[in-house]
Amino acid sequence: MKTILNIVWLILSGFWLFLGYLLAGVLLGITIIGIPFGVAAFRIGVYALWPFGYTTVERRDTGAPSCIGNVLWLVLAGWWLALGHIVTGIALCVTIIGIPLGIANFKLIPVSLLPLGREIVRTDRPFTDRW
Repeated sequence: MKTILNIVWLILSGFWLFLGYLLAGVLLGITIIGIPFGVAAFRIGVYALWPFGYTTVERRDTGAPSCIGNVLWLVLAGWWLALGHIVTGIALCVTIIGIPLGIANFKLIPVSLLPLGREIVRTDRPFTDRW
């Protein structure tokens, strides 16, 4: 079922989200200061490409630089991205077939708000392996 949902997601929204995050990652990677944010954008893009069967977990070993980077990301881009995912998720949930896709869009909100210090893991991995 995850594969079918991922294919439908890829066709309807995932590919376009991936391209957007990829472009943002390339533009951020051009500047030296933006490289960590570019890496985060690539990570979000890959997660947006194939979200079913994956989840995000918070890494506890990232420290203060990640926190400062998340504050900068939140102020400059994160809330715009989260707002876009909220609006798109609500629009997808209007149709019955779009409800799982809307839920997948809602799953992207936490990682688009605060991407630094998060890791994308498979949902079928044991919980102890995630830390």
